[in-house]
Amino acid sequence: MARIRLEQLRHSYHSAPRDDVDADWALRGLDLEWADGGAYALLGPSGCGKTTLLNLISGLLRPTRGRVRFDERDVSALEPGQRNIAQVFQFPVVYDTMSVFDNLAFPLRNRGLDEATVKARVTEIADMLDLGATLGSRASGLTADGKQKISLGRGLVRSDVAAILFDEPLTVIDPHLKWRLRSKLKELHQRVRRTMVYVTHDQTEALTFAEQVVVMVDGQVVQSGTPVELFERPAHTFVGHFIGSPGMNLLPCEIDGAGVARFAGHAVATASHDIAGARGRKTELGVRPEFVRFARAGIPVRIERASDIGRFRIVDTRCGEHLIKLLVTEGEPVPEGEGCLAFDAARTRVYADGWAVS
Repeated sequence: MARIRLEQLRHSYHSAPRDDVDADWALRGLDLEWADGGAYALLGPSGCGKTTLLNLISGLLRPTRGRVRFDERDVSALEPGQRNIAQVFQFPVVYDTMSVFDNLAFPLRNRGLDEATVKARVTEIADMLDLGATLGSRASGLTADGKQKISLGRGLVRSDVAAILFDEPLTVIDPHLKWRLRSKLKELHQRVRRTMVYVTHDQTEALTFAEQVVVMVDGQVVQSGTPVELFERPAHTFVGHFIGSPGMNLLPCEIDGAGVARFAGHAVATASHDIAGARGRKTELGVRPEFVRFARAGIPVRIERASDIGRFRIVDTRCGEHLIKLLVTEGEPVPEGEGCLAFDAARTRVYADGWAVS
């Protein structure tokens, strides 16, 4: 296993990228450190640079600038085979003509381990993945999720890997089976405690698997933190919008001469301090629907609709042209026609040009 450190990592697919042109760069200067044995996720929309970053860590790509370190060792120029990495891709990579046992044993036999050790390791991992009953069967007869379990198993069966990298491994899995494999992967990490990095565009996968989530957009990291930190304290409006269902309300605001945030003419108390310096920039209020409630007095709104989602209702309201969503617990009354909203000041923040004002 290894601690992974990325130092000023930049990558371009252009032969002569221009430093001052962001569009020339797939990754634009990343500094990250992941502890040995942790579970991490790279989360973001398609094209944000997640797979590029994963391939730089595995050695399938070499960085244009910066360094990749495993512990204190600079591996930036090493081939994948020299990095001791296991990588699981979107589509299962299995040897159909071989048995499940031989598929799982393949990386161990390649390293010259004796058959007694091979059998013990394969049996242990197969039991973890619920593949024990199929060890003698040909891999070609398995379902897509069974084949992907083999791919996972080949990464787990080796005890000497520096890290296991997953590139959207549940893409081809039926939706009703995804939660089973996701839960199994979380369980496996807790048992084997190997460094795991998981790439996905699905917030549910990232937040349920990882101890720490790196949110990316346009080739850069906008926040890295625990699932709770990303939900409760988004550092960027993209994080607030991308994580959560529904996402964070973002409302234009002004900062008055007294350093108070105002929305639609109403003063709004926030958790942000020293916001007077944000005057003259694009400023917004960010508050999640979970932290908005109906009140006797506050911001006047028109109630447009309520959607039942089980234990909660998502209520759409409008103040002028601005949509504000809130969650109402089951049984709580919803005003008809018009009402007033209050925001939880401790959970409301001011953002300037997209970034949270501390």
